[in-house]
Amino acid sequence: MKLLLLISLLLVQSVIFSQEEAAPTISDAISDCAGASNILQPGSYSLQFTGKGGAIKDLAAYPSLSNVQEKNSLWCSFIAPYNGRFTLMADATMGPLQMIIFENETKDICEDIYKGKAEIRRLILAKDQHVGLNLVTSDNTLYPIDMIAGKHIMLCFLNLPKEKPTLELHVAFEPTDGEMKEPGQGEDSKIVDLRKQPSDPALNILIRDVETGNPVLANLSITGIKDIQALYSGSDFYISVDRSGKIQLKIDAEGYFFVDREEPVSANSDNEIVVWMEPLGEGKSMQIDEIEFVPGSSEFLSTSETKLRRLKDFLALNSAVKVEIQGHVHASGENTFAGQKLSEARAKRVVNYLVENGIDKSRLTSVGLGNTKPIYPEAKFAYEEQANRRVEVKVL
Repeated sequence: MKLLLLISLLLVQSVIFSQEEAAPTISDAISDCAGASNILQPGSYSLQFTGKGGAIKDLAAYPSLSNVQEKNSLWCSFIAPYNGRFTLMADATMGPLQMIIFENETKDICEDIYKGKAEIRRLILAKDQHVGLNLVTSDNTLYPIDMIAGKHIMLCFLNLPKEKPTLELHVAFEPTDGEMKEPGQGEDSKIVDLRKQPSDPALNILIRDVETGNPVLANLSITGIKDIQALYSGSDFYISVDRSGKIQLKIDAEGYFFVDREEPVSANSDNEIVVWMEPLGEGKSMQIDEIEFVPGSSEFLSTSETKLRRLKDFLALNSAVKVEIQGHVHASGENTFAGQKLSEARAKRVVNYLVENGIDKSRLTSVGLGNTKPIYPEAKFAYEEQANRRVEVKVL
C-alpha cells in the first residue's frame, strides 16, 4: 500500500513538473507570435486588430515589458532577402498604437521570444496612432534597422483592448551594399536579367495579368535550388540555371490573388514559365487545391497547414477584402444530401480556422456546393477527382 502511494505521489509530481517545463502551446492566431502574418516583400498592407490578445503570453519572459499589456496584439514577421535597411510607417485608425520589434537569436524567433533570448531592437510605447522607423526621427519614429540577408525580425503591434482598428502598414527595405542593383533592376524597371551569359540556359519567368496579358510588377520568391533561391521584384525574370531540379514559386502582387506553384527546371535548356495573375474584384475567385481533408470528413489533412496559413496571411494583409469560402466535393451522379452537407462542413471548417486565427468573422461567409460545379464532370483519373475536391475563395 505504501509502495502504491509513493508511486502515485511520484507520478503526480512528474506531471506537475512536466506542465511547468512545457513549452507554450502553439497558436496560429495573428495575435500570437507563432501565427504572425508573413510579410514576404516590402509594400503597403492593411491589417486589422482582433480586439484581444493571443492564447500565449508571448512577452512574459521580458521583465522590462512587464507594464506592457498584450490584450490586443497583432504580429508580423519579416526576413531580410538581402543586406538592407528596414523602415516602416504604421498608422492605426484609433490608438494609442505601440510597437515592439524583436530580432532572432536562433532559427526559431518565437521560441527565442518565449525564452527571453530574442533581442528587442526597437520599442515605441506611443500615445497616439502613429509609429515608424525612419532616418528622420521623432518621439514615435526611431532609426531604421540594418539587417543582413536571412536575419529575421518579429513586429508586435499593440492597441486598446476589445477594439478592432485597422492598421495601415507600409514597409520598405533598401539595399545597403548594392547587391540587388543589377542592370535592369531599378525601382521602376520590370525586367530582371541575372543571366551570367546571354547564351547560357536560363529560367525565364513572366508575370502577366490573366485578363489583359500585360506585365504585372510582382514580388517573386524562389526556393528549391540553392543557387537561385531568393526574393525578386519585377515582371520578367531571366536567371541562369546551373543545376536541374524542382523549384517552388510564390508570387504576390498588389491587387491580385497570390499564386503558388512548383515547376521542374532543366540546366540543359531554356525554361519558360508564364504565371497568370487574377486581379482582385467582386465576383472573382481563387482555387486552392492544397487545402485537403480526410476522406468523407471535414478534418484537415496535415498537408493543408501551409496553404491555410497562406490564405490567412493573404486576408490579414488585405483587411478590406470580404470573401466567400466555397466547399466542393467529388461524387458521381446527382448531388446527394450527404455530399452537400460535407461540402458545407468543409467550407465552415475553413472559416472557423480563419476566425480562430484572427480574421474578423464579418468578412467571411461560407457555402457548400456539393458536386454541382466539378472541374472534371466525368473524372477518370485520381488527379481529376482530387481537383473536384477543392476549396475556392470568392471576393464579395
